[in-house]
Amino acid sequence: VQLQASGGGLVQAGGSLKLSCAASGRTFSSSVMGWFRQAPGKKREFVAYIRWSFGNTYYADSVKGRFTISRDSAKNTGYLQMNSLKPEDTAVYSCAATNNVYRGISYYTDASEYVYWGQGTLVTVSS
Repeated sequence: VQLQASGGGLVQAGGSLKLSCAASGRTFSSSVMGWFRQAPGKKREFVAYIRWSFGNTYYADSVKGRFTISRDSAKNTGYLQMNSLKPEDTAVYSCAATNNVYRGISYYTDASEYVYWGQGTLVTVSS
């Protein structure tokens, strides 16, 4: 499985961006796609994940109500719609996925649960 993230860029505070993560090489049957971010000088942190087959979603508190994760199964593509962006959202955003059996809602906030990773896409939010 290969993941290709895109959609990053420079946006003013309060603006919006939509990131995409295109998967190729194998379809997702019962798996999870997640987004993580890493700001300069900080550790990587969980942003959101979606259970691919069922559409269940889970968000970090810091983005809840502002970001929306979704997927288009026909296109094997996941999305992260980011609204009301803040300067503290500035980071490299990476998508990740796993085809392992779903273990439960709390596991997928941990990057170690993911098998496949895409390259990051930089999001810069200016104040």
